[in-house]
Amino acid sequence: MARTGPFDIRAVEYDRWFDEHRAIYLSELEAVRALLPAHSRPIEVGVGTGRFAQPLGIALGVEPSEAMRDIARSRGIEVVDAVAEDLPFGDASFDLVLIVTTICFVDDVDRTLKEAHRVLADGGHIVVGFLDRETELGRQYEARKSDSEFYSVARFYSSAEVLGALERAGFGELASAQAVFSPATDSEESPPTVESGHGAGLFVVVRGRKGAGDARAPN
Repeated sequence: MARTGPFDIRAVEYDRWFDEHRAIYLSELEAVRALLPAHSRPIEVGVGTGRFAQPLGIALGVEPSEAMRDIARSRGIEVVDAVAEDLPFGDASFDLVLIVTTICFVDDVDRTLKEAHRVLADGGHIVVGFLDRETELGRQYEARKSDSEFYSVARFYSSAEVLGALERAGFGELASAQAVFSPATDSEESPPTVESGHGAGLFVVVRGRKGAGDARAPN
């Protein structure tokens, strides 16, 4: 069952966070851009209010929260009411599936990634952005998540867990990038810092590729 309660009630407050914490937001956005491959048929799963889809030129998204869908649509994004574990699209419909700060809210990560694999064409890519719970800042988020209207219903993952789940879903050629290395990021006016790999930055982006030919996600 989709955990949309806090997002339906506080969608405007959620969306305002990106303006109030612009430095962090821009760092996350740049980390996604760093691993974004060339594409022509993209979709964002868990599009939220469109804060990533819009600047990245992704015109289609999936979002189970009605209030969030409304805000994303006001940004010119076509949004379908659905959950990540059951995408209402045919096989090989897209060449890019973007999932940003969504896997911590889904009921079944493995099924979510297998669905992404299914709707991707051979050679297509998945790009997943998430908060790494095993970084210094990640452990702070984990310790305080009960204080947040949004993260109280979240389950944070480590980079190793996300990479393992992508491999189980059938993705290869995995690559990662990271950003948001300290609380000071929130007040920095310098350009966003993005580094390759994972393990230090709170926000991690992982890219995987669906293999060509007969490659299929395992059952």
